[in-house]
Amino acid sequence: MVSFMLNGAQVQADPKWNLLEAVQFYGINIPTLCHDEGLTPYGVCRMCVVEVGDQNRTKLVASCMHPITEGLNVRTHSSRVIKTRKMILELLIARCPSSKKLQDMAAMLELKQVRFDPLNEDCILCGLCVRMCEEQMVAKAIGYAGRGTDRYITTPFDMTSDECRKCGACMYICPVCELRCQGPQASTTLCSGCINTEPVCAPDYGEAMCFMVPCLSCVKKPEDVK
Repeated sequence: MVSFMLNGAQVQADPKWNLLEAVQFYGINIPTLCHDEGLTPYGVCRMCVVEVGDQNRTKLVASCMHPITEGLNVRTHSSRVIKTRKMILELLIARCPSSKKLQDMAAMLELKQVRFDPLNEDCILCGLCVRMCEEQMVAKAIGYAGRGTDRYITTPFDMTSDECRKCGACMYICPVCELRCQGPQASTTLCSGCINTEPVCAPDYGEAMCFMVPCLSCVKKPEDVK
């Protein structure tokens, strides 16, 4: 077992686990989009970002790809982490505003605005469908094509693949296939219909003190305690 610091508490975890698995083992919720327990970690969505390091020498890492090392200091809900997750989600919603999965996640993270023009795409390039088709269905009927902003998911040579069994596994695991409650022609980019309580302690303490979803923290400053 490997010992490390998790939100100020010393814990232990199996060295074969990645950081995301270790954090989830202790019941702390970390949002993910491209991760699935039955698939190889991919680390592309970056929603599972956490802060590692000590004092002023810290960095943000994708927890699904980061190994556990002895003495590692991890903060899962620091102000920097919360701000980064909101920015990533803001960009993803601007790309696919019709996704119920993204809208629900925005409500959970208390995202209140999207400052980018919506693109109304139908894919966030999380790679779940590609890995599902290859690793679980053993078909490899779809894959990536193009590079950079021109990257997209398709069948080989953009033709109907003989390897595709039309099993629907790619649609089942896709985070953007399920439409938001308002439908595809919603008048607003952000729904905010199920918005939760933002961690009220994060601005004062530099990190959230409660890991419940939604956050129910009511921590007071030391000077407010009589």
